[in-house]
Amino acid sequence: MAKLSTKNRILEHAGRLIRMNGFNNTGIQEILDSAGVPKGSFYFYFRSKDDLGLALIDYYAEYLASVCASSLGVADGSPLERLRGFFEGMRMLFEQDEWKGGCPIGNLAQEMGSLSDAFRVRLQAVFRIMQTSIRDCLEEARSRGELYPSLNVDEMAEFILNGWEGAVLRMKAEGNSGPLVLFEKIVFGGILAK
Repeated sequence: MAKLSTKNRILEHAGRLIRMNGFNNTGIQEILDSAGVPKGSFYFYFRSKDDLGLALIDYYAEYLASVCASSLGVADGSPLERLRGFFEGMRMLFEQDEWKGGCPIGNLAQEMGSLSDAFRVRLQAVFRIMQTSIRDCLEEARSRGELYPSLNVDEMAEFILNGWEGAVLRMKAEGNSGPLVLFEKIVFGGILAK
């Protein structure tokens, strides 16, 4: 396995800590101690903590785009089953963190989205990536006859993303996967069932 670059090591450790503790509650020194890098390395790659936060959004955007492409963008199988599998996979990741971390983009949006225009704009872009991936999967399902022809896939993709982010928020508050399981049941067993 290739050794992570120093910048990616900082981002990985920052991401884990920020997911668990929040952006404002995570200090630069805490990140550096966790990553095992000196303070000078931080300022070589990032001008400030906000610069780190923006880079972290880009880091997660790249990860999410990759996950969406590999799970939703493949041509094999039912598009709705791929979409369901995507959400089930995310739920399993959250269970590994005992439902404490949540969605890193959702967390940053809640904490920083209304405080910083730079954060808000970057976060909107990541949400658009996720929404477009969901939309494309729904469009494929509609073209295969798995969904009603009259379904507005743009609105449904936005609704699903919004519902998922809300379920993740509730998951953190409840401390269990119940809200995510209910989300999957209602979306795939009800709303999208033909």
